[in-house]
Formats: sequence, structure tokens, C-alpha cells
Amino acid sequence: MAGLFYNMMKEEWRVHSTMFGSLNFALFPVMILAIGFMGTFLLPLISASMPLGDLVILIHAQYLMLGFMVGAFGLLGNEVMNRRFGQASLLAFSARTLPLSPRYIFSIFVLKDTLYYFILWIFPLGAGFLIGSFFTGIPVYYPVIVLLTLTLSFLTGMSVVFFLSSLYQRSVKVLFIFLIFAGLVFLGWFMFTGTNPATLFPPLILFYQFSWDILIGSCTVVLVPCCISLLLFSPDIQSGTKIYPNRMKPLICHLNRFPNPPLAAKDVIDLWRSGSIVGQTIFSFLVPLIIIWFFLSLLDEYVSTIHLLLTFAMITGIIASTMYTWLCMFDSFSVYALLPLHVRDVISSKITSFTLLQVIPVFFIGVITFLSGQGEFLLPVLVLTLSVSYYVLSVSIWLTGLSPSVLVYNVRVMVQYFLLIGLALSVFGSLTSINLWFGLAGVILFIPAYGFIQLGIRKWENEEMVGN
Repeated sequence: MAGLFYNMMKEEWRVHSTMFGSLNFALFPVMILAIGFMGTFLLPLISASMPLGDLVILIHAQYLMLGFMVGAFGLLGNEVMNRRFGQASLLAFSARTLPLSPRYIFSIFVLKDTLYYFILWIFPLGAGFLIGSFFTGIPVYYPVIVLLTLTLSFLTGMSVVFFLSSLYQRSVKVLFIFLIFAGLVFLGWFMFTGTNPATLFPPLILFYQFSWDILIGSCTVVLVPCCISLLLFSPDIQSGTKIYPNRMKPLICHLNRFPNPPLAAKDVIDLWRSGSIVGQTIFSFLVPLIIIWFFLSLLDEYVSTIHLLLTFAMITGIIASTMYTWLCMFDSFSVYALLPLHVRDVISSKITSFTLLQVIPVFFIGVITFLSGQGEFLLPVLVLTLSVSYYVLSVSIWLTGLSPSVLVYNVRVMVQYFLLIGLALSVFGSLTSINLWFGLAGVILFIPAYGFIQLGIRKWENEEMVGN
């Protein structure tokens, strides 16, 4: 067990350090520690504009969503290895060649992910908060309980996404039936009790009312989905011959008004035939946003529903911008070097494919708007969602080019990314707090978005020329 665990840890480090650079990746937890340390001194300023209870809710929601993202990446990791490093595979998917059972390997994989991302994401924030508490006089109890509850929030997200992914691997129909059933249960709870189901989130309850019973309940919420996913897990990909009709020419005809329709058509067909468009939509878009909506709803005591909806529209735009990563994550760009194409052509085609995918956030935010009883504000909500989505897309293109998932752990890139996005969101968050219809002013973001895209194209074409 120890040998396999050690090698999985080495494998995780080598994959990340190869993709992101050893120094940049090693500095990432240092940056998280610094954020936790500085945030301790900013708590009095934050409490003046936001109740600390709201901040606690948002941080726990972020780590729950982080658990979802890590779990989803772990289950997609085998495909990442194949696309990035050739015919390579993760140890977790090597049960056919190792004299070990799939469930045993998967158990070690879960333990590895837990420890690895605890060191990378959770412990640095808690350690920074703890060090800062010595200077600010905050009782040590709070950094310790934050470290515990954030860990449980992360593990809850990771175990749930492992469970949902296992259902998805076995049967997409069963997954949809389960999601519909879970949605009806949450909706029924809200209708009959009048309380938000997010108030039942065990780590959040544990933060406010520590008891051994609640701690055991929080651990149970983590262990039960994880054990079920362990029983359902299989390293074998469902075999069989699939025959698809030729969609390339018809799709190119439909996209002939956009730049580089053949490349855009290729991206759409790849997403559809690989099943990524279904899996990514569920695990990387719908589930995280539904969770965020439930947690944001807890703040309605202090903020009106429409202001929460506009805030959620901006968050939806940020999450929707990650669809650019969907298009780039599994693509091998060395193939494009053999074709008479420029970086501009490939980026333009990705923007076309990205535009087609925006149907998903538009439909989603439209449904949320009507369900929240704010249908008359649909226009500013949609404008704000799409403008933020394209603005963040442009920032990603400028900073990361065609490698958004590779450069995500570059500290310099991440700092610039957060500053540019934070500046735009703070401006439009302030405007919509003054007047709800100022959300229409979001169209202004398309101006800097166009500029960032042009800068990014020139930047990465020059990088390619230097590399050649």
C-alpha cells in the first residue's frame, strides 16, 4: 500500500510540474498561505461591508466546488495523460496490468488526492490564517475549526463527484434519474419546510456548533458516496463499435458565417462524440452553479433576490468562460503545426466553438431567472452573463493562449487573472447595486474583450515564432 501511495504522489507531482513548471507549481501553496495571512488583517475591513457569516458561507462553498473540480479532473486525468504525453496512463487506470484489484487501486487514489490537495490548497490557507491570528489576537480555535470544516467541505465535493462520475460511467440514464430525484427532494424540502437545503450542509453546521455527533455526521456524508463509488468503479472503458453519420460537411455549412468553420466543427464534433459535452456540462457547469446558487440564497436576509441574481449572473459568466478550457484541454496542438495554419486561425476557431457553447449558460440563467420570480429582469441578467463570459474568455486568451489548463498554476498569470477579473466585477457589481438595469452596461466589456483577444493573438503568434 505504501509503495503504491508513494508512487501515485510522485506521479501527481510529475504531471503537474511537467505541465505547469516545477517552480511555478511549488510556489502556488505559498501564494495561498500569503492570501490566508493577509486576509486575517483584512477581516475588520471585510466585516464593515459584508457580515463575517456570509464570508464563512462563501469560503465553504468555494472549497466544496473545489472538491468537485478536483474529483472531475482526477477522473478525466487518464485522457489528459494520453493527449499531453502520448500513450500514457495514470496508475489509477492500470488495474489491467498491475496485480492489484481495481477497488484497491481506486482506494489509494482517493487517499492520494485527499492528502495531495490538502497540502496544496487547504493547509496553506489554514496555516496563513493561524499565523495571522498570532498578530491579530484571533483565538486559535477559529483557524483550527476553519481548517477542519474546509477539509470536510472539500472532501464532500470530491466524494460526491466521484459518486456521480461512477454513475455516469455505468449509465447516463441512471445519472439523470438520480439528479432529477435529488432535485425533487431538495425542491420538496424547500417547499414543505421553507428553509434552504444549504443550511443542512454538515461542515457549515459544524463550524458554528461543534459537536462530535455533527463531526461524525460530516464524515458519514463524505464516506458514504465514496464507498458507493468504490463499489461502482471500473477502470474498463465500455467497449463497442460506434458508428456516426458524417456531420462535418453539414456543420461547416451551418458555421460558414464564422471564422474557420472546419476547425470549429471539429471541436464541436469532438466534444459530442467523446461525451465530454455532457460530462463537462454536468460536472463542470451545472452542479457547481446549482451549489453556488443554494449557498448564495442563504444571503437573502441581507441582499435582495434580484441583486443576488445579478451577482449569480456574473458568477455564471465566469464559470461559462471555462468552456474555453473544455475546448483546449484535450487538444494536441502539435498536430496544428503540420497544417498551413496560424495561431490566429486556431484561436478564432476556438472562439467560434465557445460561442456555440454559450447556449448552455443562456438557457441555464434564463431558467434560474424565471424560477426566482425575476423574469422581468431577464435582459440585464443575460447581458451581464454573456459580457462577463466573453471578457473572462479574452483575459484567458491573452494570459494563457491555447493552454489555459496548463498555465492555471502559474502564480504570475493567476495574480493578473484575478486582478483583471476582480476589477471588472467590482465595477459592475457596484453599478448594479445602484440600478438593476445598469446590468445592460455590461456590453461595454466587449470593448476590452476585443482588445485582449487581439493582444493575445499577437502575443502567442510571436511566442510561436520565437519557439520556431
